[in-house]
Amino acid sequence: MEKLEYFGATLRIALGWLFFWAFLDKLFGLGIATAHDKSWLLGNSPTTGFLSHAGGWFAGTFKALAGSSIVDWLFMLGLLFIGLSLLSGIGLKIATWSGAILALLMWLAEFPPANNPIFDEHIIYIIGFFGIYVLEPRAWSLHGWWKDTSLVQKYPWLE
Repeated sequence: MEKLEYFGATLRIALGWLFFWAFLDKLFGLGIATAHDKSWLLGNSPTTGFLSHAGGWFAGTFKALAGSSIVDWLFMLGLLFIGLSLLSGIGLKIATWSGAILALLMWLAEFPPANNPIFDEHIIYIIGFFGIYVLEPRAWSLHGWWKDTSLVQKYPWLE
């Protein structure tokens, strides 16, 4: 069982870093996926690039959302809180469901995927989120401290 705990913790941290890095890159325009002059801090939309290139069955719906300030804020807050939650091991139930829903929406924006009739990286993320949900990996996390806080004692669903 110990091996599964450390595998799950590694998966949790890897997915957490993936989402947190995406937040940082889009916020600051670190020049990896987001050019500096396209950063959110400079007034650019973090969703326009992806959503304006949506294809497939739901393209119209997702293209209509591109550049919306509400969608931008929800997307960026989602990336930030999912990433931090997975990295810290705090609030994993909410983070895994939120991450799976975000990945599903991104998958739907490109459905059907260009290189495979069903699977792309977003489906792999969803599988990873459900793996974390099932394994509840607590190694290398702040979960022990978090579960003993009065907030979590009052609202156990925050665990």
